[in-house]
Amino acid sequence: FFVCLFVSSAWIKVEQLKPYHPHKEEMIKINKGKRFQQAVDAVEEFLRKTKGKDQASSHNSNEEKNRHNSSEERGKQSAGEEKRKASLSEGKLKKGTGEGKKRVSSISSERGSKSPLKRAQDQSPRKRGRPPKDEKDLTIPESSTVKRVMTGTVAGFKWPPSVSEPVKDSDPHFHHFLLSQTEKPAVCYQAITKKLKVCEEETGSTSIQAADSTAVNGSITPTDKKIGFLGLGLMGSGIVSNLLKMGHTVTVWNRTAEKCDLFIQEGARLGRTPAEVVSTCDITFACVSDPKAAKDLVLGPSGVLQGIRPGKCYVDMSTVDADTVTELAQVIVSRGGRFLEAPVSGNQQLSNDGMLVILAAGDRGLYEDCSSCFQAMGKTSFFLGEVGNAAKMMLIVNMVQGSFMATIAEGLTLAQVTGQSQQTLLDILNQGQLASIFLDQKCQNILQGNFKPDFYLKYIQKDLRLAIALGDSVNHPTPMAAAANEVYKRAKALDQSDNDMSAVYRAYIH
Repeated sequence: FFVCLFVSSAWIKVEQLKPYHPHKEEMIKINKGKRFQQAVDAVEEFLRKTKGKDQASSHNSNEEKNRHNSSEERGKQSAGEEKRKASLSEGKLKKGTGEGKKRVSSISSERGSKSPLKRAQDQSPRKRGRPPKDEKDLTIPESSTVKRVMTGTVAGFKWPPSVSEPVKDSDPHFHHFLLSQTEKPAVCYQAITKKLKVCEEETGSTSIQAADSTAVNGSITPTDKKIGFLGLGLMGSGIVSNLLKMGHTVTVWNRTAEKCDLFIQEGARLGRTPAEVVSTCDITFACVSDPKAAKDLVLGPSGVLQGIRPGKCYVDMSTVDADTVTELAQVIVSRGGRFLEAPVSGNQQLSNDGMLVILAAGDRGLYEDCSSCFQAMGKTSFFLGEVGNAAKMMLIVNMVQGSFMATIAEGLTLAQVTGQSQQTLLDILNQGQLASIFLDQKCQNILQGNFKPDFYLKYIQKDLRLAIALGDSVNHPTPMAAAANEVYKRAKALDQSDNDMSAVYRAYIH
């Protein structure tokens, strides 16, 4: 039964599978999350119903036996009565015989029909947690990989709804991905049910579609934990706005205090210092510009560390290098706090729309506690394992994005100097395999000369620099990123730092 409890939210090793009843109390003490308790309730409900059916079946069987014995006994008594009461009138005898026939006929009719319990079972839909008859068999290939860790892709898992319980917590627009950092899987698993599919991925990653935090109408059930947020820049502003819209209790702080005013009007509370926000909130998020700002926020005067005490949670959403985030994690945990890194992929528009992609690593329990927050601010979240993995992945993502932007600008300028229409180039690209919202928006910025920041140029250059350093640390060449980085440095020298990253175009025309 514990396979059913855990497979919807995590991957477990085979040796960790345990019988339900002997280990029930132990597991409940260890796992106190809401979803775990819901799963336990579902198992208990299933066991109660199964036990009820068995008891009903046994009761019906005993009742049939009793009826049969009673009928035989009545027959014997009736025969004896006829001998002893031969003096009774013929009319009375016929009347007694007629009643006996009615009684036997009634019993026979009842035996031939289904009991009310059986009829209700036949008419009711399949109960939660019970697979249909053709889905009971599960074959797991024998492999050493299975003994180490189960990996693969779980897509779109949901508990089947019960008769009396409306469907809750299902949002097809948001996904949680749980990524294994262990090894490539060697096997492909068969489907457990039509809604639970496990298959091989060459990446060695596993993913799970979340169905646990949002209602059918798309509104999010906010956590009852108090949320803090530090940093109201292009990304942070949209994030906080969506947290408030979805009903979270949020306390905000920003280095420039005036930026807090709008959110106070929307219902946020004001924190005077990072330390105060952390000390008064259960989970505090931070989103700042670079490694230096992230360290200053935690280690500086009245910083985050001053408000950390056992049980306090800190989630750093800044895009920084792995060394920085590891250092921050260590100091937070040393004070008894819990730490999660969760940098976001996207831009100001996606932040405003609540469509960011969240890359998380660190405290797995904290990741789950942040579920409603992540669903408010993003369309997808990935859990990547230990601290540092999210920072590395985020730098690689932005390295690809920044290099692509530089290539777009290079192509548009080359089209211009060779007498080709830049608009026609964009039209051609939009009809081909490179077509994307990113491509169209950035090209439109360039064609219109509109470089209002959606993602600051200085920040993408910072990410390229950090990505190149990441490559250096493992002796891996990054020539494309290095070339792109030089172009962005040129754009910064032309005072384009505070413009959108698409302003890298200007580095080619000067």
